[in-house]
Amino acid sequence: MKTRTLPVLIAAATSVAVLAACSGGTNAGSDSPGGGGGGSQTLTLASQDQGSIEDVVKAFEKANPGVKVKYTVSGADQYQPQIRTQLASGTAPDVMSVWPGNGNPAATYVLAKPGYLRDLSDQPWVNKLPASVKSLTEYDGKSYTALFGLNGIGAVYNQEALTKAGLTPPDTWTQLLDFCKAAKAKGTPAFALGNQDNWVTQLVLYSLVATTVYGDDPDFDKQMQAGQATFAKSPWTTALDKYLTMEKTGCFQKNPLGTSYEASQTLAATGKTLGIVQGNWVIALLKEKNPKGTFTLKALPATDDPAKTLIPAAAGAGYAVNAKAKNPELALKFVNFVMSPEGMNTFVKKQGSLPTLSDTGLAADPSLAELTKFIGSDRTVPFMDQLWPNPKVQATMLSGLQEIFSGQSTPGKLLDEMDAEYKSGN
Repeated sequence: MKTRTLPVLIAAATSVAVLAACSGGTNAGSDSPGGGGGGSQTLTLASQDQGSIEDVVKAFEKANPGVKVKYTVSGADQYQPQIRTQLASGTAPDVMSVWPGNGNPAATYVLAKPGYLRDLSDQPWVNKLPASVKSLTEYDGKSYTALFGLNGIGAVYNQEALTKAGLTPPDTWTQLLDFCKAAKAKGTPAFALGNQDNWVTQLVLYSLVATTVYGDDPDFDKQMQAGQATFAKSPWTTALDKYLTMEKTGCFQKNPLGTSYEASQTLAATGKTLGIVQGNWVIALLKEKNPKGTFTLKALPATDDPAKTLIPAAAGAGYAVNAKAKNPELALKFVNFVMSPEGMNTFVKKQGSLPTLSDTGLAADPSLAELTKFIGSDRTVPFMDQLWPNPKVQATMLSGLQEIFSGQSTPGKLLDEMDAEYKSGN
């Protein structure tokens, strides 16, 4: 596969879309009459789509009178190990968030392999997906995940805060550092960084890796898989150095490790920072905190040649059906609703993402104009962990980045540890 083609960019989905459309906090949804969790008119659902699943549930219940959805919403750090434990113990809900491909404990490949997920291959939307998106729904040739949205990672700016500071988004690395210095001098850091939630630690790094690694070597993943390249002896070292240079330059607010994802949203939404490096899914959450705000996603530059800047982009987390669902028919009805024009558009409009199917009739949100442009001009790369051989590589990276920010590890040690986990295989 070529790395820098739209199909593979989509095929690059991962946890980060964690990462994708990740969230913080929990919400309890509608209770069924009498409190029954698996009754014929009650669906149980576990989601990590804070801020968007709520509207989808309402629309689904409205389209299906008498149906009630009991749902919980939790952040990726909590959700991923929790859903795996529930599936293993037989206590998982009927429908659950599942990430595309491989790369984290709640990814399609990881959960389908032991038989936890129901085969969705015969559902009407499966063969409408672009081939490489469809490949991310699969394990052993069968489809298991309803993928509804495409996401990108970059710098999301608060336009009102930028105007107040008299600054404009940078498009070169040198300009980025100058931007950070100017923002700091005005008492408003450039970017909020919520590294208390460990999945957040990867987003700045992925944004920098996209250009520094794949800009000159689009086949880097193939070389890794063939044993011809390593993290430690590649431009991953450059990207990690740039990440730490941003920290030393004052690009982020004080104490990122003491700042949660939720708190970082508040900083960016209210103009305490000029923006946040996140996935496009954060825009909807920022608008909830500041309905009058204008937020726009831009590429995060990593070199001084704007023409070489790339954006990480991929399909985000979707939904799968528990192989042992108590209400399988209603579960199938829900995932098919998610993949319908109404359900898909409800999701992507709320998240500020792009639909995986081309026939929904949805116009892209203006905040995603640059992401749409980059996708259309083939200037995107996969979320990095999608093509890694096991979830341990990403887990090592996330914990290692927190340790670097706390002074307990070094870039060299982290990349060596990632290489060791990568070489351990599946």
